[in-house]
Amino acid sequence: MRRMHRNDGFTLIELLIVVAIIGIIAAIAVPGLMRARISGNEASAVGSTRSLSSAQTAYSFTCGGNGFASSLAALATAPPLSVAFVPPDLASGTKSGYNFGITGGGVVVLLAANTCNTTADSTTAFLVTANPVTDGTTGVRAFGVDQTGVIRWVGVAAGITDAASYAAAQVF
Repeated sequence: MRRMHRNDGFTLIELLIVVAIIGIIAAIAVPGLMRARISGNEASAVGSTRSLSSAQTAYSFTCGGNGFASSLAALATAPPLSVAFVPPDLASGTKSGYNFGITGGGVVVLLAANTCNTTADSTTAFLVTANPVTDGTTGVRAFGVDQTGVIRWVGVAAGITDAASYAAAQVF
């Protein structure tokens, strides 16, 4: 008596076709996911830039004698019996794929020893910069804000590094 063999399951060709289809779908989806991640990082950078600008205003009124903090460390250091002007995730200088920095400018209003947290001089001007950690991967635009409160952006790898590059940037 002859037995009939049943062929249950998939052939190798059928499995390869399914894997190829999954690969094509993944190749189409990944760039969209990367754009969404970059967009999220940029939105976070803009929000953080606004937070740093607001923190500068609070520092000016409470700690700097109407002058602004000339460093991120000055905003990250809490005055006695109080809290820091920025949250810990911004105090590190890196958040959501962006590097943040603050430089002071203009005239010194108070020396560091005379501010409430004795960390840095307060000055009449400041520049907050937010540049992507890896251009094209974590972000494609750099952001900045100064004492005017106007957020600007530039889409080059060099980013916003000083008052001149900030002035040349586009208003957000």
